[in-house]
Amino acid sequence: MSGAVPGVVPKAAGATRAGRVLRGPRPEAVPVLVGRACTLVGLLNVAAGVFPRFRHSRMHAVAEVLPGAFGPFAAALSLSAGVLLLLLAHGLKRRKRRAWRAAVALLPLGAFAQFTYRHSLAGVLISLVLLAPLLRHRDQFAALPDPRSRWKALANFVLMGAGSLALGLVIVSVHPHRMVGDPSLADRIAHVLYGLFGFEGPVDYRGNTSWTVAFSLGALGLLTAVTTIYLAFRPEHPAARLTEEDETRLRALLAKHGSRDSLGHFALRRDKAVVFSPSGKAAVTYRVVSGVMLASGDPIGDVEAWPGAIERFMDEARAHSWTPAVMGCSETGGEVWTRETGLDALELGDEAVVDVADFSLAGRAMRNVRQMVKRIERAGYETRVRRVADLGDTELDRIRRAADDWRGTDTERGFSMALGRIGDPSDGDCLIATAHKQDTEPGEYGDLKAILHFVPWGTDGVSLDLMRRDRAADPGMNELLIVAALQAAPKLGIARVSLNFAMFRAALARGEKIGAGPVLRAWRGLLVFLSRWFQIESLYKFNAKFRPRWEPRFVVYRASADLPRIGFAAMQAEGFVTLTPPLPRFLRRRVSGGRPCVHGEARAA
Repeated sequence: MSGAVPGVVPKAAGATRAGRVLRGPRPEAVPVLVGRACTLVGLLNVAAGVFPRFRHSRMHAVAEVLPGAFGPFAAALSLSAGVLLLLLAHGLKRRKRRAWRAAVALLPLGAFAQFTYRHSLAGVLISLVLLAPLLRHRDQFAALPDPRSRWKALANFVLMGAGSLALGLVIVSVHPHRMVGDPSLADRIAHVLYGLFGFEGPVDYRGNTSWTVAFSLGALGLLTAVTTIYLAFRPEHPAARLTEEDETRLRALLAKHGSRDSLGHFALRRDKAVVFSPSGKAAVTYRVVSGVMLASGDPIGDVEAWPGAIERFMDEARAHSWTPAVMGCSETGGEVWTRETGLDALELGDEAVVDVADFSLAGRAMRNVRQMVKRIERAGYETRVRRVADLGDTELDRIRRAADDWRGTDTERGFSMALGRIGDPSDGDCLIATAHKQDTEPGEYGDLKAILHFVPWGTDGVSLDLMRRDRAADPGMNELLIVAALQAAPKLGIARVSLNFAMFRAALARGEKIGAGPVLRAWRGLLVFLSRWFQIESLYKFNAKFRPRWEPRFVVYRASADLPRIGFAAMQAEGFVTLTPPLPRFLRRRVSGGRPCVHGEARAA
């Protein structure tokens, strides 16, 4: 990779099977333009339904022959069509078939409302002009639906309810000359709330304006109710779930090729979906978050079969119009992804890997860790390192409950570098390191004070899954257990241990060295500032204590414009951003997992 930009795997132009270069699903020009135009038409229809009609329009004389009841009805119809078009605009940009069908039905209704209420020839023409490319390019709107969640119904109710209240307040207030008296803001809000439920409120108007306002408010309330009910009871399009058959096939691939990638075992998370290569010798696991199809780590299985699995992944992304992305792949994985798909790769950070044969507490470089471990051992702590299969059911249940209660957040964190469970019967090869201290008054979990959980990395390695500790325990529990795991590793046949992932490690390391330029120093300063919330610098310094070798990890993406969206989706997948409220603790399964952190939460991803 000589001559390449540091941190970037170069895009390859090589052909793959049948001489065909597989490209990611590039945004289609027509759907994007149609989606933007749909937003504009939706705004025009909303404005047409909110503001009084123009009496000086040339179409007024023609429209006057229509029944008078069309006035209030058309205002509500225009408002409803506009709001729904705004909701559909994003789906049209993503080429969703259902959004196309709904837009084709709504645009004529919006044109009719523009004609009967605003008497606007321009409004009619704009709606019909947008309808033409929708019909002409209907074959480009073929994307399948996204995975669904019942939480979307609750989110729709809250957002649509708030939007309806705000828009309703505008509707009530834009007729000041026809309003009887001078109602207060509280009266207007009360009128909106009554109107959303179909009742007459305290504000009164002269003429037909009362009917127009009532129809418009009723339409908003009906829209909120109908869309919420639809989202709650529509046929379920299953979210990502790993079936028993898929898991069995993945475990067989890991048994043969699991030593290649330290993140391979995390493909067995059961909230992921999987696509296999045509030969079945390779697979890519993923989850769809906010329209982003997120894979993590390298493909599983034989490297020779990776292109087939990657092709299936890209076909699935194209079919649903999802944005493809890969989080945390290795350099080899990044090269294969970019060569087979034409995507780009950017260095995301480094994984800390400790070779057990080279690890020792001796020497000046390990003095701080050595002194901390000695101090904790003198305080009466002892450690135990065992395979999950060697633990009894009672002790395993206590460890699971402790890990869940010590998580520190209501939201379970983890996706790319977390398994999401402890003690499953199929995970007997996982490793658990525990710290214990005999107290005069044992707590709920006896003498248990801290937990480290590792997943297998081939036959001779383990990869850190989570760290949890009792908040009342002495500082340094994580250092103690990592050292204990490394010292016990030879007896367990473990030659390498993967620790935490350090985002932007190279920038942090180079930025603090003498001779670093102003740009690099500024970038490091920003990372240090962000570390107040995301533990970027602290994870790097924690990992560096154990003198690891650093293995770069990459994010693979389609276009630079997609990076903010991919980053936001990754933060959702990892649990940093939660758009839906978590389930109450008593409803959650008593499983543990997550993203262990330096301070006992979860591994950083």
